[in-house]
Amino acid sequence: MDPLSLNLFTSAVEDVERTQYKVLAGLERARSAFDEQRVYPHLGRLVELHGALTTVLNRTENFRTPDTGRIAGVDWEKKTLTYEWPDLDGCEMADVEDLIRWALPHIREVIEEGKAVYEQVEDDLELETVGIMPSYMQEGYLMVPHRHDEELHVLRYTLSLIEGEGETHRALKTVHCKTVPEGDVDTNPSTIKLQLIEERRDLPNPATYVSKTDRDVPYQETLLPVVKRRLVRQLAAETGATDARRQ
Repeated sequence: MDPLSLNLFTSAVEDVERTQYKVLAGLERARSAFDEQRVYPHLGRLVELHGALTTVLNRTENFRTPDTGRIAGVDWEKKTLTYEWPDLDGCEMADVEDLIRWALPHIREVIEEGKAVYEQVEDDLELETVGIMPSYMQEGYLMVPHRHDEELHVLRYTLSLIEGEGETHRALKTVHCKTVPEGDVDTNPSTIKLQLIEERRDLPNPATYVSKTDRDVPYQETLLPVVKRRLVRQLAAETGATDARRQ
């Protein structure tokens, strides 16, 4: 189990000091990863945990009134609260709330360190188009060179729109196609795009992007997630501009 999870905070009722130690140990592990420029999965998990803990704490404060009763506990999987009436003991839940209040500033501090690493990598990253771009850009290819391994990773992407709670979110799914050693004569992005068209006929003129950076950072933990986030934003801007021209 991930040490920094919602379930960890329920153990505060048994030993608050030991739980605090586990929280600090988990944060130190994330901080060490950030020092090595390994952003994910630690940053994403910390952001999610911070949001969940904040939600739980806000709900306990909003609902603790003489009319609604006292908070009895938390369904951590559903992120919902259970209640008891004022004449019942709420000390255990109070311990959990105190732990959350103590933990949130520590979590925020480490999140900021992770975001700083992410932003440094993103600032040095460029995303360029390869060849003529089609009007349909929701599917295509993404090429990500990795300096450390001297390889070029080729992925196929699909951009989807997800509706939820009155908002529209963009989700990018990628599938690894192949890895090409950068010493090969065929590592030119334009050449690889032509090969992909021959190999995969369902996209005769695919939208194709290639990332460029001078930073030598881990591929799975940092480079790929940063490139994918950049691609989502670029696709959002480009598809929005295309839609505007059509109107």
